[in-house]
Amino acid sequence: MRAKQIKGGCLLIAGILFLLLFFSFRGIEKTKLLDTEGRVFEKAEVTKIVSDNVSTSGSGKQTVQLKLLSGKHKGKEVEATSSSSYLFGAKCKKGMKVIAIVNESRGELVTSVYSVNRGPMIWLMVALFVVIVILVGGKKGISSILSLIFTMLCIFFLFLPMIYKGISPILAAIFVVIFTTIVTMCMVDGITKKSIAAMAGTIIGVVFAGVFALVFGRVTSISGYNVSDIESLVYVGEMTDIRIGELLFAGILIAALGAVMDVGMSIASTLNELKEQNTKMTAKELFQSGMNVGRDMMGTMTNTLILAFTGGSINTLVFIYAYHYEYQQVINMYSVGIEIMQGLSSSLGVILAVPFTSLIAAVLLGEKSTKIK
Repeated sequence: MRAKQIKGGCLLIAGILFLLLFFSFRGIEKTKLLDTEGRVFEKAEVTKIVSDNVSTSGSGKQTVQLKLLSGKHKGKEVEATSSSSYLFGAKCKKGMKVIAIVNESRGELVTSVYSVNRGPMIWLMVALFVVIVILVGGKKGISSILSLIFTMLCIFFLFLPMIYKGISPILAAIFVVIFTTIVTMCMVDGITKKSIAAMAGTIIGVVFAGVFALVFGRVTSISGYNVSDIESLVYVGEMTDIRIGELLFAGILIAALGAVMDVGMSIASTLNELKEQNTKMTAKELFQSGMNVGRDMMGTMTNTLILAFTGGSINTLVFIYAYHYEYQQVINMYSVGIEIMQGLSSSLGVILAVPFTSLIAAVLLGEKSTKIK
């Protein structure tokens, strides 16, 4: 009962802190970067194909008739153009649900097809994911989903507003990492010796990942201004208080969090189970067991992270292979250097989380005192 009260109290404090921060950043007046007056995105249904110039390869343009299904012009039939390309538009068919860009000027509507209305299917897949997690994980699965929702809320409603107001993205990312780690561990396991060890190990591992990324960037002359979409970001930075140069490193901190948290909780949970099965285990024995388990995890988790970043840059790899780039060209490409930096930094965070989590868990669980179980 006391453990549940502690858990409830911690979650209540976290909730109050989140709400205070949320309302303090609410209502930020954003700089207008693009003139979108009179333009809205509305749901629509294709009622007729007026003309079709789409080639067999899928590219081309259509003129279609749409029935608007949302907005102030709901129910109105309009004629629209649809450029069938890989990124925008859609190859329309009668009865297809689409998203239309509706521009209103002097009472006239100019409409074009933005994309297929894939929103309902996206939410259906999200719901399927949630159901599977809950079915497999039970109460722990529910806690996992709630912690995931909380983490995303922190990113969208705390991290982004913080950096928009000029706060250092790196400091904002560290705050989000610490805050979400504590809340996630508390949701999953409450305030126990196991969760405290997992929290501490995770935070230390992520911070080391960030430090390594900063050092890597400094010695290789890679900065946050070397990303592919820097022209657009520089414009945003000039018009707002966002520190564009720090975004890359803040992203690495957040990207490393999930894997490091996984390792931290796994090791702490393993040592806690060992201690419960053999109460005579000393702190030294627990630490050695944690290191043994951690070494097994290092290989798979490091592979997971490196492969994840490699998969994210598969297009670059295809270009390198197809155009037969030379070694000196490849190793000195900013995009390649950034991917290597991200992969190594996150992997280092995982690796260093192992000894720190093992040490902290061993010290806490090896104690004779049972004040926090």
